[in-house]
Amino acid sequence: MNEDLLKSKPLKENRRNFLKGGLVLGGLALLKPESAISSPLNEKADEFKILTGPYLQTNFGNGISILWIASKDSSSWVEYGESADLLDRKAYGKSALGLKPADRLNCVKLENLKPGKTYYYKIFSKEIKDFQPYKMTYGETISSAVESFVNTDISKEEVAFVMLNDIHDRPNSICHLLDLNKGNATDFVFFNGDIFDYQADEQQIITNMLQPCVDKFAKNTPFVYVRGNHETRGKFAREFPAYFDHVGNTSFTLGPVRFVILDTGEDKEDSHPVYAGIVDFDQYRLEQAAWLENEINRKEFKNAAFRVVLMHIPPRYSGDAHGAVHCTELFEPIMNRGKVDLVLSGHTHKYKVNPPAKGLNNYPIIIGGGPKDGFRTLTKIKANKKQIQVSMLDDSGKQIESYVCLKR
Repeated sequence: MNEDLLKSKPLKENRRNFLKGGLVLGGLALLKPESAISSPLNEKADEFKILTGPYLQTNFGNGISILWIASKDSSSWVEYGESADLLDRKAYGKSALGLKPADRLNCVKLENLKPGKTYYYKIFSKEIKDFQPYKMTYGETISSAVESFVNTDISKEEVAFVMLNDIHDRPNSICHLLDLNKGNATDFVFFNGDIFDYQADEQQIITNMLQPCVDKFAKNTPFVYVRGNHETRGKFAREFPAYFDHVGNTSFTLGPVRFVILDTGEDKEDSHPVYAGIVDFDQYRLEQAAWLENEINRKEFKNAAFRVVLMHIPPRYSGDAHGAVHCTELFEPIMNRGKVDLVLSGHTHKYKVNPPAKGLNNYPIIIGGGPKDGFRTLTKIKANKKQIQVSMLDDSGKQIESYVCLKR
């Protein structure tokens, strides 16, 4: 990796050069995604199939969400059990006002699972050919192969996961980077924002993220995802959350760690002309700051051996853009009061370990790199009750950064 090149240019210039040569949309330079984007409407009109999936997401807590996308509206469900030969339970998507889902996007949550138990499952979708007020006409039923996952025991003594960030519509990077961790157990994969350049349509989401995840790991291992600032852009940004169980702020406990995820929103002012007056990220961040204040006072947070915050825009060290400054002003004092142990971020495209700084951040801030070849990183995290070990690899597999957080 050419570190001298990175060090010779200021942060703003590095990010500006990344955007050069892209197309311009509403005054904002944007890159065309790596893969050609088409619409699912181009599928043969009479073909009913699973476009992608299944893929798993979770906030842990003895439950898991199974998601998939069908090519047409359908009645869908999951059959599952503790043996591949006996799928003796059935679950549907969440009913709303007594109505089960009957559309293309499916999210079925399996709840009250046994800690540490392996479960086997199969997804089904039955095509809705005609939907009349008093008559439903079904077509064929399609299904997946039987897949499996381990319902993670949240009381486990050690937790391991990997972080990817700033992929920017380079789907091959997902598989390439995950291969650097081949053979190592991981409880989940964390996507820390800017997996896309902007949100164009459904096919972009499938081709540039979901399908690579399904092919590589997501049928058997869950991922956790928070938006970056680029996921807030584009005409499809408002539909984007429907393709995931969760992409915003949340918290959960796994093993010795309390995980807190913040959605840092856009890095530009709400008044920027490119947004045409239809965003309100300042208020959104204020609401999350209030939520974070409550979170640091919860017993689950206080009693955890370690407290780890994951957020795309780091709470410091990412320049003077409005969103970055606002994150520092809002979140840093709260995280200092809460005695956060570690922050994991992306956004800058320049990997860096920032140790605690007296009077500023009382915790280390580790920033992943990306998105171009030679600048991509995979961050590996392993935690037990005594320490958190962080190891960052470049895309050749070489360890380029490491850090150890000891229990206070």
